[in-house]
Formats: sequence, C-alpha cells, structure tokens
Amino acid sequence: MNTAAEIATERVFLEELIASGLFLPTGEPGLYGRGTAFEKVRTGVDAIVTQAGAADGAETPRFPPVLPRRTLERAGYLKSFPQLCGSIYSFRGSEAAAIDLADRAGRHDDWSMHLHQTGVTLVPAACYPSYPAIAQRGPLPLGGVVLDLGACYVYRNEPSSDPARLQMFHQRELVRIGEADEVLAWRETWMERAAGIFKRLGLNAAMDIASDAFFGRGGKLLSRSQREQRLKFELLVPIASEAATAVASFNFHQEHFGTAFGIQHQDGRTANSACVGFGLERITLALFRAHGMQIERWPEEIRAALSLEV
Repeated sequence: MNTAAEIATERVFLEELIASGLFLPTGEPGLYGRGTAFEKVRTGVDAIVTQAGAADGAETPRFPPVLPRRTLERAGYLKSFPQLCGSIYSFRGSEAAAIDLADRAGRHDDWSMHLHQTGVTLVPAACYPSYPAIAQRGPLPLGGVVLDLGACYVYRNEPSSDPARLQMFHQRELVRIGEADEVLAWRETWMERAAGIFKRLGLNAAMDIASDAFFGRGGKLLSRSQREQRLKFELLVPIASEAATAVASFNFHQEHFGTAFGIQHQDGRTANSACVGFGLERITLALFRAHGMQIERWPEEIRAALSLEV
C-alpha cells in the first residue's frame, strides 16, 4: 500500500504528464492515450531491445491482443491471477433485451445482465499465445526455439492513480523454450543485456529477486517458493515516486508451460521455458521522470540512443 506522500507524488507526476501532452486522459484510472512525443520515445526503447537481441536470431511471430479462453485456462492463469483477468463479453439476446440494454446504457445503469461470455479473453502476458503455437509443431528441434514476440498490448485489471500502473500497456516479450540449462543461460544473457540497455539510457536500475502477485492465501506460499528458487528477477527503476518500480522481468517457468501445452523434446521429455518482458510504457515514463518532460533538453547521448530527432 502506497503512503500518502507517495500517492501525492504520483498525482503530481500524472498531472505533469497530462499537461505536457504525453498522457491523454480517458476518464478511466490507468487508461490513457499517448501523445506523439511519448510514442517516439516508446518506439525508440522498443528498437533498442530489438538491437540487443539481434544475435539470438529469434523467430518473430505476432499474435493479437486477445487469445482463446481455453489457452488461459490451460495455462493456469485463473488459478493464480483471477483478479487480473479481462474476459470479453458480448450481447446475443433478443430485440427486447437490446432495447433494455440501450436504455440502461443511456442512463449509465448496469447492463451487464444482457451480456454473455465469449470464447476469448484479453492477453494478460504477451508470451501466452506462443506456447500452444509451438506445441502444435510437434517435438522441438535440437537446441529448442527462441521467439521475439514484439511489443504486444496486454491487459491487467488493476486500475490505479499511479501513472506507472496501467490497465493496458505494451509488453515487449521474448521467449526461450528448450533444455533447462539452455533456457537459464539465455535468461542470464538477457539480464546482462538489460542492465546495459538501462545504463545506456541513463537510468539507475537495480536487479532484484521478485515474485508474482499470486492471488489469495495460497499465493503467499507460491510467492515464497518462487523467490526461494530464484525463478523471477526484476529490474527496478524509480518512476512516479522514489519507490522503485519493476520495468523488466526475467522469468524461468521450469516445465510449467511445457506440461500445460504438451511441448516436448524429440525424446518425449517435457520442455522448459523462460521469458523476458520489458514494460515499454514504464521505461518511457522512467525516461521522462529522469530527464524531464521536454525531449529537446535531454542529454544528446540519450536522444542519439533512442534515435530521437528534435
């Protein structure tokens, strides 16, 4: 829980972002449009990640920001993070029901009783669609696979006044599937690459062991186990307040997704996997916090790294 001082600092930063045209308010907490200058920086950060991973020779599939509901179910997401899920509902009722829905909506009353769950949900993590896609190919090739999934919009149901905690944001995701030692070595390489990226951008980032926001009392045990096994690391940078915020994560899934989706090696063993995720909006916000709201006043080497023309 943030302190009153931290909340006040977040509010001031948000007001600065809006006044500078970097964030475009929609009236919903944690949901903003992005101005031209913000997008120039965000896409510049995305390009730096691409450069850093070029040596991997990764495949570059792209998936939409929705996925089949059954994929989320098989992945176990609803067991661990039901509070973050964004399921999609739609109308399929009678004409009378449609009229009632429109009347209720016109009064801003509840009209959810007329909706029914569809077969798709919003993507909560950009790597999720890749596991069933790889499983459908059959056994992994020798050496496994490396995927660069690009910058995908993902959704988390956690509205907040903190400008660094968005409901919808771009997650730049990379995935490695293969033997445990290959996967861990790849993750370690990306941890080193990421540290270099943030140094290049003039951001004071710190690496730390982390855990996910698992739901409920059982979630505390999962979080503790995740930390003890060193399955998750995060790079943290101050953004909206002095308290550091995670801007990149480095996750070793062990055989979780291999088991859930039947991803196997040639000899029938279950594959391990890891993913690396960069929160592009958070990194962009950290840059504006560190270097100021006017790009033209940023240090020349930072603008050059991001290919920013001013």
